[in-house]
Amino acid sequence: MEKIVYQKSKGLTDATLSYCPGCTHGIIHKLVAECLEELGVLEKTIGVASVGCSVLSYNFFNCDMQQAAHGRACAVATGIKRTRPDSVVFTYQGDGDLASIGIAETIHAANRGENFTVIFVNNAIYGMTGGQMAPTTLIGQKTTTSPFGRSVVDHGEPIRISEMFATIPRASFVARVSVHNVQNVRNAKKMIKKAFQYQLENKGFSLIEVLSTCPVNWGMTPYDALQWVEKEMINYYPLGVYKDNYENK
Repeated sequence: MEKIVYQKSKGLTDATLSYCPGCTHGIIHKLVAECLEELGVLEKTIGVASVGCSVLSYNFFNCDMQQAAHGRACAVATGIKRTRPDSVVFTYQGDGDLASIGIAETIHAANRGENFTVIFVNNAIYGMTGGQMAPTTLIGQKTTTSPFGRSVVDHGEPIRISEMFATIPRASFVARVSVHNVQNVRNAKKMIKKAFQYQLENKGFSLIEVLSTCPVNWGMTPYDALQWVEKEMINYYPLGVYKDNYENK
């Protein structure tokens, strides 16, 4: 008798992913899809695709999807969740989309305690548009718009989104995870699933920040990019749960 040890999640379509070799968006898609399937909510889930590398995510997630204008995913998600409160709603956003043009929409959604889940992918750069400096680009990191490296004097400090959102009273669950190795992939899934569970329990706004790679725009091999996450990104963006309003309650 055959025993199935692994199969692709029903939460993903059969479409070929459009991401560059070595990009970890695919892993994050897989985790989100598995969580939705395991929670039994695929049929009532509505995802909101942002503008960026994941702009075509509506082709990949096997649930209802809505495309938002650049930075407006949380505004769109607010409208969807308020008109269809029984649906499971999530946004999937990069750091350019969320931390730059969409920071106002995201902060105010959290401040209102909107009951949906944000999946925030932080790869420290604008990926789709040509490798420009993002609000999350590290000090000294070279990009097409900071060819000599990000400067504190000229560009300010990289924004720590999880720490920022942890200060918002009505943000119920905020965590930063990574997918650069197996151990962290397993933990990332655990945190993503908890965020969706909180939404199902009407506990309010949750945000999961996922440290991700961009080998092409970083000018690295996929392996070196994974090492850079561990040695450089995590030093500035420590992993962990930053806010849990319902822990031990």
